[in-house]
Amino acid sequence: MSSTFHLALEVGDIDSALKFYVDMLGCESADKELPNWIDINFFGNELTLHASDPTNKPKFEAHHVDTMNDVMVPHFGVHLSRKDYNDMKSRIEENKIGYLLKPFIRFEGKMLEQETFFIKDPHCNILEIKSYSDSEVTYPETMPEITGRPDWGCP
Repeated sequence: MSSTFHLALEVGDIDSALKFYVDMLGCESADKELPNWIDINFFGNELTLHASDPTNKPKFEAHHVDTMNDVMVPHFGVHLSRKDYNDMKSRIEENKIGYLLKPFIRFEGKMLEQETFFIKDPHCNILEIKSYSDSEVTYPETMPEITGRPDWGCP
């Protein structure tokens, strides 16, 4: 069974979305099935970008979480190696993409310590990009030493 996910998003103007996801984030585009949507390889996962009314931006609200304070919901994201994370951070800064939440260390000194930041795509979909400090850390289900509710909030 595949462990990848599929997410379909409204992205307003498809060409602007492609520039952001492919040229800026470094994702690969797949076949363009129809003129109004395209699949993107989002770090091993299938992200389908749907053209939509560019003026109809998604709505979100902020939730208070641990030491990060307010986090925008809904959002989606990816865990990257530290090298890929730093490369992406550099591209974001070089392209003058504003951070919604600047790079921040969460769970400092704990097993699940991570650096994370939030950005938005041209249509205001919110992305969280993160990297664990310990490259051996994986998703908690694959870590038998974690029992119960991990300190990062995932059951």
